Amino acid sequence: MNHVRLLRGLAGVLLWVVSLLLILIAAILCVTLILLPLGIPLMGYARRTFTLSLKLMLPRAVSHPVDTADKAMAKRSRRARKRAKKQAALTAKDAGRLSRRGRKQMKRLAKA
Repeated sequence: MNHVRLLRGLAGVLLWVVSLLLILIAAILCVTLILLPLGIPLMGYARRTFTLSLKLMLPRAVSHPVDTADKAMAKRSRRARKRAKKQAALTAKDAGRLSRRGRKQMKRLAKA
């Protein structure tokens, strides 16, 4: 796992350097008015490569926060559904045998 992270970081750094060189070349092309039509698309391409290089260097949770949050919320909701099914299956007789913590959970569920 660490080798993959290292390779992604190295690829990100190399792509970052390439994108900075492309930005420099695009800026020079944009200064010369005759080559302006070449400089503008090259600047857009450099911006996309710069963004990709940052995504390679950062962890997935930072580069894709919505995907990571969706997965975490799905996991928590599954866990909550399982707990609710288990608690709903308990009867009042079973609740009497539970420990103090279990009775507190049953009271909390009964209030909700």
